[in-house]
This record gives sequence, C-alpha cells and structure tokens, in this order.
Amino acid sequence: MTINDQIALLRKGAVDCVPEDELRRKLERSAKTGKPLRVKAGFDPTAPDIHIGHTVLIRKMRHFQQLGHTVIFLIGDFTGMIGDPSGRSATRPALTREQIDENAETYKQQIFKLLDRERTEIRFNNEWFSKFGADDFVRLTGKATVAQLLEREDFKKRFQSQAPISLHELLYALAQGYDSVALEADVELGGTDQKVNLLMARQIQQAYGVKEPQLIITTPLLEGLDGVQKMSKSLGNYVGITEPPRDIFGKIMSISDELMWRYYELLTDMPPGEIADLKTAAERGERHPRDLKVELASRIVADFHSQGDAEEASREFDRLFRERQTPADIATIEKPAGAIKLVKLLAGEGLAPSVAEAQRLISQGGVRVNGERVSDVRCELGSLAGEEALIQVGSRKFLRVVFK
Repeated sequence: MTINDQIALLRKGAVDCVPEDELRRKLERSAKTGKPLRVKAGFDPTAPDIHIGHTVLIRKMRHFQQLGHTVIFLIGDFTGMIGDPSGRSATRPALTREQIDENAETYKQQIFKLLDRERTEIRFNNEWFSKFGADDFVRLTGKATVAQLLEREDFKKRFQSQAPISLHELLYALAQGYDSVALEADVELGGTDQKVNLLMARQIQQAYGVKEPQLIITTPLLEGLDGVQKMSKSLGNYVGITEPPRDIFGKIMSISDELMWRYYELLTDMPPGEIADLKTAAERGERHPRDLKVELASRIVADFHSQGDAEEASREFDRLFRERQTPADIATIEKPAGAIKLVKLLAGEGLAPSVAEAQRLISQGGVRVNGERVSDVRCELGSLAGEEALIQVGSRKFLRVVFK
C-alpha cells in the first residue's frame, strides 16, 4: 500500500490524530528504515468480557498489524488498582489482585479473535511499576501540575460540586503516561474518552527525554443496539463477542437502518468508498436495507466465529423470522408441578436479569407462552404434572419447561 493508502486505512473510523502530520512522518520513516512502529493500547481489566464496542479500538490495532507494525496490548494490572477516573462522577472502587488476574486472563483469550498473535505483545504495567520506589513516584508526580490535572472535565465537575477526588486518582494519567515511556511507544490508541490521558502521555514522554513522543489516535465510542447510548453491558444494549453466532446475528439484525452504516464503518474492514457505494445503492432502491444488514451481521459473526457459523446463523434467522418457526435446539428444563409465577421463572432461568425486568418485559408485550402473548405480570404456570410451556422472550430467547 502507498503511504496515502495506509493513512486512509488508519484514519478510517478514527476521530483524533494528534499531531495530524506526524502520522505520515512516522509511516515514511518506518518504511525507509524497515523498523515497525510500536503501537500501544491500554486496557484496565475491569470487566471479564469484551463486546463489539471494545473491538472498534482492537480493529484499529489490527490495521496497524496489517501494515507490518507491532501492537502492544497493555493490561493495566497496576493502574487497574487505581481505577480510571475518566468520565467518573465518583471514585471508582479499586480492583483486587484476584479480580485483575481473572479478568486479564479472559482478555488474553478473546483478543486473538481479531489480532495476530505473532505481531502482538501482551504486557502488564506492574512489570515496571512493581520496581518503582517512593523516589520514582515522586519524580513522576513532578512531571505535571495539579492545575493541569484539575483541568480535566471529570475532575473539574467533581471539584466544583465538592464531590471527593482521591489523591490516588490524580496518579492515573501520570502512570498511563509512564507506560508509554517504558514501552517506547510510537503511537497510542484509545477511545475519545481517553484523549486527555493520551495527551498527558506525550507530555510525560517529553519530560523523560523522549525526542519524538507518541502520536495519538482516538476511536469513537460505539452506540449500542438502541442507537442512542454507548454500548454497555450494564445497559443491556451490547453484543458480546463470545455470544453464540445466532445471538450475534439476531442482535445485529435488530438495529436501525441508520445505525447499520455506523456499524459498517466501525466494525468492518470495508474501505469507506465501498460503504458509500452500498449506501448510495440503498438510497436509490437498488439494494434492500435488510439484505445489507444480513451482509453486515454475517461479517461480524465470521470475525468472531467462522464463515460457516455466519451462514448457519443466517439460515436460522430466516427460518425463525420468515417462516415463523421456533429454534431446532430449544433448551428444556424440568420443574416440579405446582404454580410458579412467570416473572420468577424468567428471572431464575436467565431469560430476564431480574424480576422487575421480567415484569417490564411482560407489560410491554415481549413475552409469549405457547405462542400466546402474556400481558398479566401475575401469570402463573405449572399447576399440573405433565404440563409443558414453551416460553419466548423477545425474538431470540426460548425455553421449554416440563412440569413433573
């Protein structure tokens, strides 16, 4: 690829590139010397599973790998014990060592669904911070001022509202900056919510004598399935990369036509020109949005499972929603005979996260029993032995209950 082509790939879906002209210089120097760029992205092990919102950044790491560069997947086992204050209105609880180790192991198992193992360094920042003495931390804190740290929007709001700001939180951006010193990073990637931290890292590198500090590239925060709020497990608007193929496929098919183009841009490697052509064809009526959504869902399933899984998920989706059939492999459980409230059954078997959510689903018409929509939150099942109930929640969750 020409340098211009490389820049186009790396800027696809990105928001900030600071300084803008430095990307070209770094790529040209790498091509001339044959020395790959060192591209860093840090992840605090605060949650055990990755959803497709996280993969917007990981995909950008893969783009650098495709151009021959080395990416560093940095697990912040030290900074995770501080807790990233970005966007927080309160102090984040510190993680225990056991939580960090467990979550980090899960990350390592999942990232290679997208990244090339041979071009990926997995590092932990406790590697250098465990060797830091009190004097090292004093020197590090001398690289920035309190005024600079309090300029951050999250700290500023908390300070003005007299909400607590713990001293250890002020260390987070400094520690993240020193990571770039220790790793000799040429480029650092992060979400737009990390921009302040990434810029601080450039300052820290300069303070430690790095002549050409890292370039920073930020990626947007992906909207969830609702198309409004940021994708989040806590909001339930996410797609987990380890979910079964048909669940991923069905969730992608549920998004709006407008959101589909955002997902094409951020969750596929299609060139922007090809995406623009698809959008034009849809606007002219030459391609149906549903068919384009099928192609998008198939691409995403293939990324995290296989092409065969994507084809099977597509066939299953057609069988369910075109032919209005139930899945072939519905889970079946047995329950002792005796009346049980439907809301408790939904919550107890994982079809709803709580009894309150089960009540909401029923009241909004999202639950069927034996094909009939249930509207009464007081509904009970299983009063007689031998009774069976086929429960459907939404369009994708099914459970057969046999009462003994």
